[in-house]
Amino acid sequence: MFPLLFKIGPIPIHTYGFLIAVGFLIAVSVIKRLTLRTGLNEERVLDLTFWSLAVGFVGARLLFVITRLNSFMADPASILRVWEGGLVFFGGPLAVVPFLIWYVRKYKLPVWKVMDIFAPGLVIAHAFGRLGCLAAGCCYGKPTDMPWGIRLHSDLVDRTMQDIPLHPTQLYESFALIILFFGLMQVFRKKTFDGQVVLTYFIVYPIIRSVVEVFRGDLIRGFVIDDLLSTSQFISLIVFILGLVALMYRLKKVHPEVTRVNAGANV
Repeated sequence: MFPLLFKIGPIPIHTYGFLIAVGFLIAVSVIKRLTLRTGLNEERVLDLTFWSLAVGFVGARLLFVITRLNSFMADPASILRVWEGGLVFFGGPLAVVPFLIWYVRKYKLPVWKVMDIFAPGLVIAHAFGRLGCLAAGCCYGKPTDMPWGIRLHSDLVDRTMQDIPLHPTQLYESFALIILFFGLMQVFRKKTFDGQVVLTYFIVYPIIRSVVEVFRGDLIRGFVIDDLLSTSQFISLIVFILGLVALMYRLKKVHPEVTRVNAGANV
């Protein structure tokens, strides 16, 4: 855990915010590169990138505040102290997706092409965000006897779990996201229809998140079924199913011959 990166005079530069900023800059670079390759309006897409960051950040913070509502109501000013950590990732996409759909319709951009461009950028930014979580001490894992267990001292960690070896779930997810990023870039190069990249993301990421959740120890994130199905796993299940349905719809629409062949094989 390394919450404070350095100071510029009296101004503290927090590692969490720094890594989020680095992730965003890399994401913008990736999105710009893919936009040029696709031939879309660069200015419009980059404007959308900036506003999506703002909307997604607010959504992720808002969902985190909701999970700790009593604590934030006791100290409302702490809602603004984002440098201390505290974002729930799924709050970002839940806020961004409707905004993105509205934006692309307003400016008549191809929605599936834009979402394919955004998906790899989102993933690499998320990977750096998870490193920021490690620095801040949030999103921590369960106790472990494994040699790679880490000790955290953050106030965000439950007192009973401070200074004992924990699963580095932040690193687990960050590493998986980096692999997913390169996988999506490969899908982008070889895709046969628009929407293939983002739908791959919507199918694969819920699996990653659900597996990582098994090792998470921060009970504050909530459960739909106590000690069995966390809130994030429940959301992941819904996203996974919707992703599969959307993928089948796109395949049927873009490659109807594949659907007919499969149907014939099942007769």
